[in-house]
Amino acid sequence: MFVVPMKPAPAHFYSASTLTWLTRLFWLGLIGWVALTFRQHGISNDEYVQHTYGQMLLDWYRSGFTDQDAFHYRNLYLYGGLFDIIAAALDPYIPIMIWDIRHLLSALFGLLGFYGVSRFAHLLGGQRLALLSMALLLLTVSWSGTMFTHTKDVPFATCMLWALYATALVVRDMENVSGRAIVLLGFAVGGALGLRVGGAFAVIYLILLVGWRAWLDHRHHGSPVFSRLLRMVLVLLPAAVLAFVFMAICWPWSVIDIDNMLEAAESFSHFDFNMQTMANGVMYNIGDVPRSYLFQYLAVKLPEAALLGLAALPVLWLLCRKACATADMQTRIILHTLLLGIVFPLAFVLNDKPALYNGVRHFTFLLPLLAILSAWSVVTVWQALANSKLAGAAMYQGLWAGVMAGLMLVTLVDIVQLHPYEYVRLNRLAGDQKQAQFKWEDDYWSSALRAAADQLLDMKLPARPGPYWVGACVDTPQIEPYLDGRFSVTRKWEEADFYLSTTNMHCHEVMQGKVIINIQRQGMSLAVVKDRRQLQGKDRLATPAKN
Repeated sequence: MFVVPMKPAPAHFYSASTLTWLTRLFWLGLIGWVALTFRQHGISNDEYVQHTYGQMLLDWYRSGFTDQDAFHYRNLYLYGGLFDIIAAALDPYIPIMIWDIRHLLSALFGLLGFYGVSRFAHLLGGQRLALLSMALLLLTVSWSGTMFTHTKDVPFATCMLWALYATALVVRDMENVSGRAIVLLGFAVGGALGLRVGGAFAVIYLILLVGWRAWLDHRHHGSPVFSRLLRMVLVLLPAAVLAFVFMAICWPWSVIDIDNMLEAAESFSHFDFNMQTMANGVMYNIGDVPRSYLFQYLAVKLPEAALLGLAALPVLWLLCRKACATADMQTRIILHTLLLGIVFPLAFVLNDKPALYNGVRHFTFLLPLLAILSAWSVVTVWQALANSKLAGAAMYQGLWAGVMAGLMLVTLVDIVQLHPYEYVRLNRLAGDQKQAQFKWEDDYWSSALRAAADQLLDMKLPARPGPYWVGACVDTPQIEPYLDGRFSVTRKWEEADFYLSTTNMHCHEVMQGKVIINIQRQGMSLAVVKDRRQLQGKDRLATPAKN
């Protein structure tokens, strides 16, 4: 493990006031972007059942704990309801449709994730690292492009990030940790568990890191290990109680029976159903994906600048090992915390080989940490060049900064051109975007169907006694809210007058028809509407997709 002390950059490179103003402008742009765009995203596959679950949990509280429907609704009881309870509670008081409320709320969790990245990076390397980390997270489309619609994954990732940040404060200060850090730890861990049982990772991190810090102090200063760990149990007890209570409020099923948490953990460790996913052009059942699946998606979904920063880590290890001896304990333990938060889940994937699909979605909580680590690497390379005795060091610094700025600009241009479907972006390692589109899962939440439905509504159609039947390659609740009384959704696609479909996994090829609407970005077709009114006989029947 390598550790490098973070040192201030030369004064001529930046000033504190400049960084402060850049940070304020970043936040102003970020908040404005959320406010202006949160109503542009379609309904995701799971949102209807998630919202129903949130309403059922509210009914359980309102009934005085007698209405048990929430604990028998599909498999949703295996999840915590933190997000869904808040959304369902807000619904009566905000005069927009619930799906936009959910997308705004999810985006607010995403913004809280940006702030968590800022705080964690500042703890590690100051304001400059914080700003660069947030910029790289913005360019990570699997975060910025999903934070409106991934209403389970982004809130969970945000809670996990804050739990790890609070853990860094704990292991930095140990017995002298502040009460604020203890409260933050309790709420963050409780919130993570109140969304998914995978929040147990945060507890594992805490235990491992406290033990690691106690051993390091024993090794360097001779402090006792066992008695110190006992004191830390007492220090952390209030956080444990707070986490348990908050989890129980958000996920009451988990505490109704002593075995429920274990049942949830076992269910997710062997989670599988009849569904397919794709990686690099190869189709897999989700339970049979290779151990490299997550790594393949990280390689093509992370922004190029972040990948270059991560690729520089081995070089830093080779060149900066001597800095280990001079690194202060606080910097070392914070970096250890960050590394554990990244390495542990990746090792879990390699060892346990869980069912995976939708690319990096189920490991979205890794993305903020990878943004921080890659930004740390970028800044450290810059600083190593500044401190080196190489001839032309300033030229190499300029080259490094120029390459990074260029890569970030390329990604930003792609994001602007793909908006609001930026989460489909693949980096240049995947090759040409249009050609690589069908080798990877892209618009798996069918977000582009909202725009397709809007354009269908704008069409002037002849009046007729009955509705126009619409078939859609999504669950009915994903498209129905966007249609007016002229249309009715049918699951009998062969009877449909119009067929709406995303192009993900070739679903648009299942039904024939004349393409009358095509939602495109960067030459890629993301969603289509087909007019089937003139089709007869066999032409109206479904044909298997290429998958």
